[in-house]
Amino acid sequence: MSEDLSILSRTANPPDLSLSYGDHADQVADIRYGSKGSELPLLVLIHGGFWKPEYDRAHAEAMSCALAEAGWTTLTLEYRRVSGQPDVTLDDVMSALTTLPARVQRHNAQVILIGHSAGGHLVLWAAARCAQLGLPLVLQGVVALAPAVDLQMAHALNLGDGAVLRFLGQDPVQRPDVNPMHLPTPTAAVTIIQGDDDEIVPPVVAASYCAAFPNTRLVSLPDCGHFAVIDPATVAWEAVVHELRSLA
Repeated sequence: MSEDLSILSRTANPPDLSLSYGDHADQVADIRYGSKGSELPLLVLIHGGFWKPEYDRAHAEAMSCALAEAGWTTLTLEYRRVSGQPDVTLDDVMSALTTLPARVQRHNAQVILIGHSAGGHLVLWAAARCAQLGLPLVLQGVVALAPAVDLQMAHALNLGDGAVLRFLGQDPVQRPDVNPMHLPTPTAAVTIIQGDDDEIVPPVVAASYCAAFPNTRLVSLPDCGHFAVIDPATVAWEAVVHELRSLA
């Protein structure tokens, strides 16, 4: 299907506050306060873009604004994206998750992770890693939107014109620690929202994860592509908000 790419360039209101979690310019996160934030978990958003340096959090700002307007306090992460150096990205994600929530006001001390595409991979990886390490993050749930989560399958399908190989710098079979398929089951509830007509990260990738982790809730959306799930102007967005409210 033809994808509506307008969400990638749509402007949004500036954040209420930005926090740094390191010295690099990309080690930063934007806060937007929601009117009901103190009653709800903090939403930590991780953007996609196939882990490529050219895609940053700007295209997730409209989504962050919409969730804040719906009452949530949102924290939108930026992270370093260096081709062939996945540990730089992964270290940033874990550093942000272990240090930033305590510095954000107006939430109920619980966290819901939400990520799209490569960000979907990162939230599922982070949830598994938190379970593996026994970190004290109070993780209420995870919502992965069209996640590029099975790295071996994504590599075999050549998603993003070789995005997995570019990200890892080697065949994913050499880095099972980066592939959520080979990590422990997340202890928090996991929901995957997947468009049936997604040709960028096709439904078979989400299905592979759900087969490996059968407690995962899969929400399949008909007539839905890859970017509709992060676009507040679409019908698919209603399903995203519904699942977040269910987790909360």
